[in-house]
Amino acid sequence: MIQNLRDLYGHRDLLFVWTLREIKVRYKQSLLGGAWAILQPVALMLTYTLVFSFFIRLPSGGIPYPLFSYTALLGWTFFSSSITFAVPSLVNNLNLVTKVYFPREILPVASVSAAFVDFLLASVPYLVMLVWYRVPISTTLLWIPVLVVVQFALILGIVLPSSAVLVFYRDVRFVVPLVLQIWLYATPVIYPVSVVPDRFRVLYAINPMVGIIDSYRRVVLQGLPPSPEYLGLSVVISATLAFLGYHYFKRSEENFADYI
Repeated sequence: MIQNLRDLYGHRDLLFVWTLREIKVRYKQSLLGGAWAILQPVALMLTYTLVFSFFIRLPSGGIPYPLFSYTALLGWTFFSSSITFAVPSLVNNLNLVTKVYFPREILPVASVSAAFVDFLLASVPYLVMLVWYRVPISTTLLWIPVLVVVQFALILGIVLPSSAVLVFYRDVRFVVPLVLQIWLYATPVIYPVSVVPDRFRVLYAINPMVGIIDSYRRVVLQGLPPSPEYLGLSVVISATLAFLGYHYFKRSEENFADYI
């Protein structure tokens, strides 16, 4: 594992270049370019606000619903975009995988890094919203880098083994959108954790995105530290998935060229 990480670090320039390529290809021949990274969560926020503030009222803990939903959509969009683009990254680059040596994990990691750039772009209107709604600045904002690292670990723990499995079983391509759709409703994006009955909270918190999304809201909007139970469980699950996922990816790497 340590040697693999050293090898990946030795190819950091390639990772940087491939990330830039991913960003350029994603918006090539697009009229709006990187603005799509902002439009997607903003459009969802407006839709959710209309539906769940006027037609079907959902509690938001006293937080204006646009702010409540956009906080979660930032983290969720980063998560879903990373999985959508990173899982097929090996299959989409057949020539590189079969002809040139480099750490193959660079391909999915670059896709995740490109999605993180989208995450940063989508944060710009969020900062405007925080000022508009006069959300006070709190020291709990120092938790944000920690939450981003935990989310990165979770994403890599999913995309690395999934991209490897897709090489062997192309059915994964069809499973991913379905799983993401179900996962969205199992995550407190459009509703708060408080609406989940107490007897189901422990089972519900096994979803690591619960602790991450809830923590984003707590540290940014409420000025509170993350819930130790929710975030702690997310950290353990994310770290475990990242370790096991990377181990499986490297074990499968030598067979990629044969199956692709």
